[in-house]
Amino acid sequence: MRVRDFCGSISLVGLLAAGWQAGTAHAQQASAPAGRAAAAGTLLPDVTVDAPRQRQPAGRAPSPTRAANRTTRPAPRRAAAPSPATGPSVPSTNMSAATPLNGNAMPAIGSRLGLTSREVPAAIEVVGADTLREQGYHTTVDTVKGATGVSAGDAPNDVGFAMRGFQGNQVNVLYNGINIGPTGFTALTMETFNLDRVEFLKGPSSLSSGQGAVGGTINFVTKAPHTGPVQNEAFVGFDQRGSFRSGFGSGGSTTIKGLDYRFDISRTKETGFIDDTDFKNVHVSGQFDDRLSDSFKTFVAAEFKDYKARPYEGTPLVPATFSGANATSGIVSGTKVSAYNGSDLGAVTIDGRTLSTNYNVVDGHKTIKESWVRSGFEWDLNNAVKLRSQIYNYNASRDWYNNEVSAFNANTNLVDRERFFVHHNHNMVGNTTDLTWNGSIFGLANRLVGSVESFHTDFTRPGAANFPGDSVALIGFDRGVYGQLGTQLQSATIDSVALNLEDRLKLTDTFALVGGLRYNPFTLDRNSIDKNGIVKSGFPYSKSWQPVTGRIGYTWEALPGTTFYSQYATAADISADSIFLLSPTQNLALSDSRSVETGVKQLFWNGRAEWTFSAFDIERNNVYSAQAGQQLNLAGKVKSQGIEVAAAVRPTPESKLWGNVAYVRARYADYDLADGSGSFSGNTPPNIPAVIVNGGGSYRFLNPGWWPVELGFSVRHVGDRWSTDANTVKLNAYTTADLFAFIDLPKVPLFATATSTRLTFRVRNVTDKRYAAWNDPFYPDQIFLGAPRTYEVEASFKF
Repeated sequence: MRVRDFCGSISLVGLLAAGWQAGTAHAQQASAPAGRAAAAGTLLPDVTVDAPRQRQPAGRAPSPTRAANRTTRPAPRRAAAPSPATGPSVPSTNMSAATPLNGNAMPAIGSRLGLTSREVPAAIEVVGADTLREQGYHTTVDTVKGATGVSAGDAPNDVGFAMRGFQGNQVNVLYNGINIGPTGFTALTMETFNLDRVEFLKGPSSLSSGQGAVGGTINFVTKAPHTGPVQNEAFVGFDQRGSFRSGFGSGGSTTIKGLDYRFDISRTKETGFIDDTDFKNVHVSGQFDDRLSDSFKTFVAAEFKDYKARPYEGTPLVPATFSGANATSGIVSGTKVSAYNGSDLGAVTIDGRTLSTNYNVVDGHKTIKESWVRSGFEWDLNNAVKLRSQIYNYNASRDWYNNEVSAFNANTNLVDRERFFVHHNHNMVGNTTDLTWNGSIFGLANRLVGSVESFHTDFTRPGAANFPGDSVALIGFDRGVYGQLGTQLQSATIDSVALNLEDRLKLTDTFALVGGLRYNPFTLDRNSIDKNGIVKSGFPYSKSWQPVTGRIGYTWEALPGTTFYSQYATAADISADSIFLLSPTQNLALSDSRSVETGVKQLFWNGRAEWTFSAFDIERNNVYSAQAGQQLNLAGKVKSQGIEVAAAVRPTPESKLWGNVAYVRARYADYDLADGSGSFSGNTPPNIPAVIVNGGGSYRFLNPGWWPVELGFSVRHVGDRWSTDANTVKLNAYTTADLFAFIDLPKVPLFATATSTRLTFRVRNVTDKRYAAWNDPFYPDQIFLGAPRTYEVEASFKF
């Protein structure tokens, strides 16, 4: 398994926050179906105060409902008269239209102020359900790779992301706005069918998630109920390797007035491109929203995920002289001394005979079971004050039982293998409560949000006390079994409380100051017991931290639809390894980071075109870096500067074009090796490409002579990356392209009940490019290959 950091952020901020149109606070999430509002914050999606329309069967009179029989239900409040500064106090029923880059969406990350993406002084992307479907983003890993400047591996079992020069635990992963711990071992590959959208926040994320990851944050948001007629959807899909995907979802208003529901279930069996690898994933999610009055609504939500995999753990680097005619070109280059066995491999390659070879043991597996229960309420105390609260419980059982090291030995011409086992029991309970006030300060429109967050985590980790191993031939070997297993026990308990304050102050109708401050004391209690049941030296121990972090920035709508912004943000996080695995001999001080960002966001051409630009400068101090054998080096600091551009346009109703480009220059500073053997200062951290480019387009033939057809393509280019801090082995740049075609069928007897039926044909990696997708710095003698050409077909229905 793969592991690393965790924690908070640092600075202070003017308490600012801008008058705002409460109608905008209820803008539609750009890609949701009509009638569905986007979540503003991490709780319920905002809905209007009007009583929801009840779905009635044709020809039947309305039946009595529970809400209609309540004698205590208050009459609807009257909206305060709108003013140019503050807008209406009651949410408007006029939802914002979708925009090419979803700039009207209100993401749950980035701010609790209920601002649209364009109103937050940070780079934010929102990928909605329609885009997930159209781009064929089956899994969360697929989705991440389409975002601006984000890279990831193709293997669904090994979840690793890189953003703005940082990777691993420096990119947070949230679920409905909740952080469950270090990405390295908590992130789970999911089907996207159950998701309403995926949100990306670039840069420090302390105000939104409490953790100090400076690279950015990814938030996966589950589908939620909408008010209106019941809408159902389903899909089934296949590929030529034998993968199978299916899903069913339903949501809308029930016959009980004010009660809406959503239910989704998806099931996947993906056959890997490496021999005898696969993963199976079942995801069930559901939620009820209940408006008890015009001013009070509550919800309850539950999720369950069951993940089982026979995983791919990497392909070994081998000497080009050993592979001879079987050496490949264009995948990796450079020279290497094995970090595992110390042999000098010289110039390395990937042997062409191993492009689909599985070096895992036959009984290797990875299993994860997760469950969520969430509940909360939103209460409009009056036209200016709203109280929201959410409680949640998260449980996970994770199990890794694999051969994880596959290192070629140039002295024996064999592949040295080593096993690794670990199990997690992870339980987390928490609460988030915030109070929002809309008002004015000295006549200037102001919006202020104060939040209190708390959680308690229990984490136990039975892990391997021995590491069985063997050596096998590069090809034609017996994969064998795991072997004898001995275990030891580690545990961690984390208690955290955080106080958040965010504000937006509108100095003019077009210029706003936006800031936030977070105080987040938390305590870690750790213990470690060896295989004989004896507590290890230095354990148990307890350590507390009290980071203060924040952000200050502005937005300026210099021209209608054109917004300039800048921000300064700080972060703090555990400097050495994961908070769950810290030993008393490691550096227990927090690292500190700062980020400066500026940019522009524009929506023009009557809403048919949208683009964003951002430039950033990030510095993280007191950094530890992953090395082979689960070791860490004190790496001094990491500096990262770059620019990001994203654009999308609808030139005609039938056509779409989109693209994004990111350039980053990331490097170590003050990175001197402890043994005095040299310095890595100036080197680039692993898995960080200087350039990432994504783009695509489609054209819909509305009258091709038979059925509507849409043809499209997408292209992805990822620049050179290094496999380790030493920068001696390069993962070479690659470019892949996908082609797709949609055929929308009219109502036919086979699908008579469907209001929409679509057949999708897709070819991924159409040129069958072979490339290195990712590298785990803890296992530097092997790399993860990218997926080859794949053919897919899918049928989807709405009814």
